[in-house]
Amino acid sequence: MHVLGISCHYHDAAAALLRDGRLIAAAQEERFSRKKHDASFPARAIEYCLEEGGILPEEVDYAVFYEKPFVKAERLMSSIIATFPRSLRLFRDGMHLWLKEKLWIKEYIRTHLGVDPDRILFVEHHLSHAASALYASAFEEAAILTVDGVGEWTTATLGRGCADWGNDRPNRILLSHELRFPHSLGLLYSVFTAFLGFEVNEGEYKVMGMAPFGEPKYVDRIRRMVEFRDDGSLWLDPAYVSFPYHTTRSFTRTLEELFGPPRDPKARFVTAKTSLYDDPNPPTRAELERNQYYADVAASIQRVTEEVMVAMARHLHKLTGLPKLCIAGGVGLNCIANYKVLRAAPFEEIYVQPAAGDAGGALGAALYAYHVLLGKPRRFVMDHAYWGRTYSDAAIADALARDGCRFEVVDEDEELLDRVVESLVRGEVVGWYHGPFEWGPRALGGRSIIADPRREQMKDVVNIKIKFREPFRPFAPSVLAEKAAQFFDMPDPEKHYPPRFMLYIAPVLSDRVPAVTHVDRSSRPQVVHADVSPRYHRLIEKFGEATGIPMILNTSFNLKGEPIVASPVDALNTFRRSGMDTLVLENYVVRKGA
Repeated sequence: MHVLGISCHYHDAAAALLRDGRLIAAAQEERFSRKKHDASFPARAIEYCLEEGGILPEEVDYAVFYEKPFVKAERLMSSIIATFPRSLRLFRDGMHLWLKEKLWIKEYIRTHLGVDPDRILFVEHHLSHAASALYASAFEEAAILTVDGVGEWTTATLGRGCADWGNDRPNRILLSHELRFPHSLGLLYSVFTAFLGFEVNEGEYKVMGMAPFGEPKYVDRIRRMVEFRDDGSLWLDPAYVSFPYHTTRSFTRTLEELFGPPRDPKARFVTAKTSLYDDPNPPTRAELERNQYYADVAASIQRVTEEVMVAMARHLHKLTGLPKLCIAGGVGLNCIANYKVLRAAPFEEIYVQPAAGDAGGALGAALYAYHVLLGKPRRFVMDHAYWGRTYSDAAIADALARDGCRFEVVDEDEELLDRVVESLVRGEVVGWYHGPFEWGPRALGGRSIIADPRREQMKDVVNIKIKFREPFRPFAPSVLAEKAAQFFDMPDPEKHYPPRFMLYIAPVLSDRVPAVTHVDRSSRPQVVHADVSPRYHRLIEKFGEATGIPMILNTSFNLKGEPIVASPVDALNTFRRSGMDTLVLENYVVRKGA
């Protein structure tokens, strides 16, 4: 049986294909369209999934959408009526889009795939999130926490679920408690993302990166605009936010009266702790003070988010008494909050869906339909994120020929890895391209830019000269699973799943890796297992043998504002436009100037 999950028309459109309950392929549309966070109908991602599954569109048994569009339209219309006439623009722009695309998603799917309308199913947004974590985990029973901006009406849920591994227990998910729009932790974080000058649904991780440069001095101000309760629920004062009725602005003048003018998106972010690498213009005292204020605001909303997530998790444990927890929803990508939940809530194990946001809803919708609606047993655990397309040697050779560049083929793997290690030790930056591309927003050794974590200046080199992004942004390490506990304060790193997907931020225990240590002495490690990523593991192992440090700096293979590369052509284009020294496409090696 083939079940195709689909998410689209908000952000991070994606598709995922199950065969008899096992994941065959999953990808975001952006990787093919080259439009970051592409929200359009995922025609290319669907095409890839069907190709990987070796089936035609008419062989799809069920197509499942990750939310219920008519319920979402009800929320949109209710918000318009409740806030009219301030919502006039939302009515004009929002309803036009809904009537044009979103309400007719069933027809889109039927037309594109030729699936019988009776076999096109719809799953509520937060049930899709819940299933994406529970049925991708190895847990037989678990507590479930989903937190995002908003689905149809719901913004967060608490619940529990059971997974049948063939022992006659019914598959079920019960979301017993929910928070409803407009009261939303995810939207609250997005309000401050906009206030701090970043793009909503894109810049939240920049706020996470900015927060360690500040102190949480303004938590009390946030508490003036939001009422928080001990169970993690919250009530957001509508006087401070405009997202229920405005299409482009998420906060009001009342919020500006409380926090002052928003940060200019075009202004540089520089404090006494940030780097001035290659910057000929030293900051003025006024600029430093202004930016320190915004860093303190970022630290404050980050602290509030952590406290709310911990409160939700603790309350959920009281409700369920279960030792295991599944997390999904966009806020599940807040790695600091995930680590705080691990440390402060009484759960023994946590699973976070690696594509925790809307993309993961495509997988969750398919899993929910297969296991709950169709009552089929479990056969799958997502223990890695390599579910994208693999490009053949012939495709790589063709891309290199079309590019006209000189290259070398190194057939012997050990020799190739030795050469890469030598490049890294010399201080070079390498584009690393191997196997299928990753599912979710993290580069995990499939499409990565790698460098020496021991060189402090490497942080600035990669940020400014390679990726052309803000110099305050931190980098992550890829570390051998068996060595991770020596460098990071994580309990049993080999046992837990989130570190496989770079979903915890943990304190750094060593002074020997400054390039991957953030200003607050934290880092977001990827724990690499030999049985999951054998070539990448061997590369890191060899780097460890040469340097005594069994890890490398790893960042996503893309430039600022672009999706992570997918094809060899994407990789070559990005390599040419950046300051990378070497590109390794499987066993093909390209060097600048060659």
